[in-house]
Amino acid sequence: MPDQLDLNLLRVFDALLQDGSVTAAAERLHLSVPATSRALARLRRAMGDPVLVRAGRGLVPTPFALRIAPRVRTLLDEASALIHAREPDLAELRRTFTIRVADGVLAPLVNAVAAQAPGVVLRFVPEGDDSAEALRNGSVDLDIGAGDDTEADMRSAVLFTEQMVGIVRTGHPLGNRPTLRQLCRHPHVSVSRRGRTRGPLDTALQAKGLQRHVTAVVPFFSAAAQLVASSDHVGLVPRRLAAQYPAGLRWFPVDAGLPAIEVRMFWHARLDADPAQRWLRETVQGCV
Repeated sequence: MPDQLDLNLLRVFDALLQDGSVTAAAERLHLSVPATSRALARLRRAMGDPVLVRAGRGLVPTPFALRIAPRVRTLLDEASALIHAREPDLAELRRTFTIRVADGVLAPLVNAVAAQAPGVVLRFVPEGDDSAEALRNGSVDLDIGAGDDTEADMRSAVLFTEQMVGIVRTGHPLGNRPTLRQLCRHPHVSVSRRGRTRGPLDTALQAKGLQRHVTAVVPFFSAAAQLVASSDHVGLVPRRLAAQYPAGLRWFPVDAGLPAIEVRMFWHARLDADPAQRWLRETVQGCV
């Protein structure tokens, strides 16, 4: 008789597709590697599909596995919501949450979660071009960043609204209120999780016939601050982050009419009622 699918097998399927590795999936599920390998063999028999195939040193999902992955993630989330319908016991909670987030909230969030739910693991991943799809298929639980909730099945909450300011190292030749022309005399580091070299500042400069010279693009504001602290580069960061940086850096207003940035937390609608997810969202809001 062929193997029957159950929730445990579906959890293995979900972990294997997220990690692309039997060893990593076993660690995520707190199983042994042999047990996870046996579960993969059962999955293959039950689904009549290889599910994962070898590609170089790793495993990649088959087209069939990719096609059903979002439905499996939805089933697991709905099952979890049913099982954990009451408020979670944070001291006993054992879950891994995957979060896309810029710096500025990582340390406070990690500390807050560790204090309340020591069994919870926070897995931070960089931004990609498929933010909505990642939330939809369950590979990401929360996405924190600038953006609009234009998708009907997405939910969001504003975390904070922030103005951008310039940062330079202490002793930099720029004054405390530099002109835009003076800004353009020094190299700039641009912050973009998607690797973009242009932003609102470039648009404002272009309108005045000016252009800055971006010599480096980094994914996080903290990386920009490190470069600025040890060079003559100019960086652009949110005001609240600039105030948190240690001695050796100073910030200044940029008179370019830059728009304020609205930072939001995004999640999929199916996770609205999940108590553990709701606790995570409330914890995030308490850390900003």
